[in-house]
Amino acid sequence: MGKIIALANQKGGVGKTTTSMNLAASLATLEKNVLLVDADPQANASSGVGVDITQVECSLYNVLMDHVDPREAIYTTDINGMDVIPSHIDLVGAEIEMLNAKNRERVLKNALATLADEYDYILIDCSPSLGLITVNALTAANSVIIPVQCEYFALEGISKLLNTIKIVKHKLNPELEIEGFLLTMYDSRLRLANQVYDEVKRHFRELVFKTVIQRNVKLGEAPGHGVPAILYDADSVGAKAHLALAQEIIEKNQK
Repeated sequence: MGKIIALANQKGGVGKTTTSMNLAASLATLEKNVLLVDADPQANASSGVGVDITQVECSLYNVLMDHVDPREAIYTTDINGMDVIPSHIDLVGAEIEMLNAKNRERVLKNALATLADEYDYILIDCSPSLGLITVNALTAANSVIIPVQCEYFALEGISKLLNTIKIVKHKLNPELEIEGFLLTMYDSRLRLANQVYDEVKRHFRELVFKTVIQRNVKLGEAPGHGVPAILYDADSVGAKAHLALAQEIIEKNQK
């Protein structure tokens, strides 16, 4: 039975999609079978791992709205052991379309249940919102990774996300846990980055991953080439950091 991990933070620009793509690629590099589910209508995770989103005929939208078998929406990537269910701009309207659906918060959970035995990890890249699709992702997930960028206002909005997680756990998914807080865009030369790091560690203690994702040019360049950082430059700081994060998650889940 695979573990389903959602990556969520309603604040945009925190490195959520970058983490989703590169963590998935790193887990696959460490010989795990991984499925990346792109639940963000912007579809950046899909294009970032090489899917031509203009040519996608079956996406997460079709799985959620047309109840298509999720296997029909799975695309392979250049990394052995890593597949992706791409997103589509149509997903923007899915929240409104789902409003009157029965068990509307569990549509994604039901779809992914058929795939859980085929993968070691299923990662869901959520959109920067706390709408119905994100609630679906949290309801489907066993745990959630919360990326926090090392910048001013970093902790702003986290209380709202934690409240949403608490409500989902109480009403929809009692098993939901926080996998960890991941500090992203860290620059050790900046005093502010170190202050944010210390504050997050003080607030959330052992829930903060030991691995920190530093600012790295290669991480920003790789998606433009349609590959994760590990294929773009395996020796880059960004690629190595995500590999360390993947190792940390594997070790944590073996306990």
